[in-house]
Amino acid sequence: GQEKLSCNPKKENGTHVVLCELGNPMKAGAQITVDLELSVSGLEDMGKAITFHLQLRSKNSPSPSNASVTVTVPVEAEAEMELRGNSLPATTVLPTSWHWVEGSQRLEDHGIKVEHVYELHNKGPGTVSGVTLSLAVPHLLGDHVLLYLLELSTEGGMNCSHHPVLNPAQV
Repeated sequence: GQEKLSCNPKKENGTHVVLCELGNPMKAGAQITVDLELSVSGLEDMGKAITFHLQLRSKNSPSPSNASVTVTVPVEAEAEMELRGNSLPATTVLPTSWHWVEGSQRLEDHGIKVEHVYELHNKGPGTVSGVTLSLAVPHLLGDHVLLYLLELSTEGGMNCSHHPVLNPAQV
């Protein structure tokens, strides 16, 4: 039959050990199969694999030939990213008679202000680092300015590089 084992974690010589009692007394020649399911957290900085050393020991007959096996399990981080965005105002109607005013320092001569806000959200379960988000914004239509890009800012300790040059007329 199947039974649940009682296991106790402890530290031995700087190593984390999980000790499970399989049976006492156990009949001579008995054969058992044990399936272990381990839940390990904090593996983000463990590298590409974690190694488990498994050993079967008997309290009654200590022997240097106690069976042992080493199992190496690859560590794979998993995280799901989601990009959310909106524009303020959500809808903009451009006047058909509006024309670019060359050399003007007034913001309203360069178009209607629209702010685009994007949020990159980690839905987990793991943490992420080294993420690159490339966002292409059409600023020219042929030789004409389509969107006059004023500024770009970030929050949350992110680094940002931008092309083309922002606010070239210094409005």
